[in-house]
Amino acid sequence: MRILIADKFEQSGRDGLAAIGCEVVYRPDVKDETLVEAIRATGPDALVVRSTKVNEAMLDAGALKLVVRAGAGYNTIDVAAASRRGIYVSNCPGKNSVAVAELAFALILALDRRVADNVIELRQGRWNKKEFSKARGLYGRTLGLIGTGKIGQEMITRARAFGMPVVAWSRSLTPERAAELDVEYKASPQEVASAADIISVHLALKPETRGVIGADFFGAMRDGACFINTARGEVVDQAALLKAMRERGIRAGLDVYAVEPSSATEEFTDEIAKEANLYGTHHIGASTDQAQEAIAAETVRIIRAFKETGKVPNVVNLAARTPATHLLVVRHRDRPGVLATVLDAIRAATINVQEMENIIFEGSEAAVARINLEAAPSDETLKRLREENADIIELSLLNI
Repeated sequence: MRILIADKFEQSGRDGLAAIGCEVVYRPDVKDETLVEAIRATGPDALVVRSTKVNEAMLDAGALKLVVRAGAGYNTIDVAAASRRGIYVSNCPGKNSVAVAELAFALILALDRRVADNVIELRQGRWNKKEFSKARGLYGRTLGLIGTGKIGQEMITRARAFGMPVVAWSRSLTPERAAELDVEYKASPQEVASAADIISVHLALKPETRGVIGADFFGAMRDGACFINTARGEVVDQAALLKAMRERGIRAGLDVYAVEPSSATEEFTDEIAKEANLYGTHHIGASTDQAQEAIAAETVRIIRAFKETGKVPNVVNLAARTPATHLLVVRHRDRPGVLATVLDAIRAATINVQEMENIIFEGSEAAVARINLEAAPSDETLKRLREENADIIELSLLNI
């Protein structure tokens, strides 16, 4: 199996792929058209990326079977286009949770103690203890979480160590689950905004979360509160945040932005970067050695499973529910041609098969096939199958 890696990727991961018999093509600097050409020239079975965008032209350039995002999100990959072509898309969720939580807390502490401003003043030869002695401290202040997945849960652990009570909302959080996590449940993001001194966002980017943190949210925040986003820039209405920073004294710690450069080193001219109330980093949340080693190991695990079993761990683009309406259960003797007869009859009836499996009983004398269909075969078709193939023991048709 040939693997094209189109981003920086740990040596341990490259060695791991080679150890399982993969041919590794390492091209960390290819992007856009150069990536299209690289896929066309190398003919990989699988493509591994981190921040590199994967579009339809790239998916058409070769005969890819799998795209692995060596990270948690997958919004940089055209998943719909991959699905239309039968290309698996997988990711590495949870492997960077600690790293992102550590950066979020670094931003919280830096904002409270104005660490960056301290450093700038010292480097410019100025001593200003009078100004920088002012800080509120974290103990007893309320942390509000938007999102309680793996990163959010790492935030809860750290908040507890700092003596901070936590209020939280996520789309899946229930009062019962909140009690298990030892946080106070809130029914909406706005309720979190109004109850917290510091708010940290940990939402995956999906159609339903795009822009979910908007003007109403910032309007509900306390004056002078802190807002942290280490998730995705697109979940926040950045214009609304900028207005709140200027008019309400909201201080922001951001690792992600509405529009980010496409390469690792480039000019960044977004007006929010010039705000005195912003402490910003360069989308580095997952960029620790620990996180990248864990992600590399998970990438190897995904590709190994696909290579050896044909199954893809963490696949994100399989249908949660197919259009199937009926399940045809065929109990049969394990002999050649039995399932071919059944499938020929289904095809003759112009019925599409959505999913199927064939399970062999001990001794390999008999098997049971389960075939999900988008419509019901006629009684006549089923009768003919029973009568014309002596190796079919039983046919059952179920609604699903």
